[in-house]
Amino acid sequence: MTTLKVHRTLSFSPGTGLPPAGLFRGSLFFLVVVLSTLHAFSAFGQTTEPVPEGMVYIATAPTIIGIDKDPSTAVSGSRESVTMYQQRMSMPWSKEAFHDEGPAHWVFLDGYFIDKYETSNKLYGEFMKATGHPGPAYWDDPRLNKPNQPVVGVNWFDANAYCEYKGKRLPTEAEWERAARGPKGFKYPWGNEMDSSKANYGKHNEATLPVDSLPEGASPYGLHHMAGNVFEWVQDWYDPKFYQKTPHPANTQGPLKPIWIGGTGTYVDRLTVGAKRVIRGGSWIAAESSITSTHRFWNHPSNNSYGVGLGFRCAQTAPESVSDSLRVATIEAMKHMGMEKWKEANEQLDKALSLDPHNVELNQMSELVKTKL
Repeated sequence: MTTLKVHRTLSFSPGTGLPPAGLFRGSLFFLVVVLSTLHAFSAFGQTTEPVPEGMVYIATAPTIIGIDKDPSTAVSGSRESVTMYQQRMSMPWSKEAFHDEGPAHWVFLDGYFIDKYETSNKLYGEFMKATGHPGPAYWDDPRLNKPNQPVVGVNWFDANAYCEYKGKRLPTEAEWERAARGPKGFKYPWGNEMDSSKANYGKHNEATLPVDSLPEGASPYGLHHMAGNVFEWVQDWYDPKFYQKTPHPANTQGPLKPIWIGGTGTYVDRLTVGAKRVIRGGSWIAAESSITSTHRFWNHPSNNSYGVGLGFRCAQTAPESVSDSLRVATIEAMKHMGMEKWKEANEQLDKALSLDPHNVELNQMSELVKTKL
């Protein structure tokens, strides 16, 4: 949609990141452009679609997925990471699997909602009660079954059934990675430097942590535990070579058919030779090397191995009306800024930011307007 980001045409003052102060002052040309654009979008109406409770909205945009890696520098210098690297490289298929995170490549994703938190035992219990769905492994384990801990011991079909029950779906691998890395493509959800205090991994804690804990480790979009706590099922089939192909980069959903994988020598694959689904994010029992935002791992969809550290969150395709509402609120804000009606502009920007709170340009416009109030 070429008209989606109308506000991205603004120019900004050097060194400030803000539009020039005189840009909106009595500019007849600006008003003509804005009013013409408003006429073109008048059919969209003024109703702002609410973001579903417990979810965040991530707007339509191109994004980079994956990372280019050099095997000699692919891991940190910690003993744990080096050992993990050597283990993977010493097994059949491991070299290929190690390079499954690259090359870095562009994909285009339409706007979507994604759960802010991993699915909790409380929510999963409500699903079980309503549908009669059987309980997962470790449901009665007192270490892992507190209401606000993430549900664990679920296979892909369990996770998919829950999301469908909620009117949602599992996120695609590309959606999950974008939500974890943010608009700047961070290595970890919180930035590019490792900080062990911001993630639950490597058995540093005795169990999973509450789904709303460690806010300091949240991703730029506000999602908790995108690194550690539990591995998370995503929608895609796993193919270690898929990033080398990416034949359909628009709203990519991974391989169209399952790829037979086996023989890596890991405990998981001794149990589950065959087609795999992707799991992401590392877990409370997993190594440091697994919690980067580009790390890919896999499991058989019927298997809940890694069960004590295997959960999920859901996503939902955003209706076009959300993008339309965002667009209209932004254009209304620009119109009021052109008229120097700063209060009205601020109200419209607040409406737009309620849908897309991490939009850089909207935040810059809001910062400018607030100096005029």
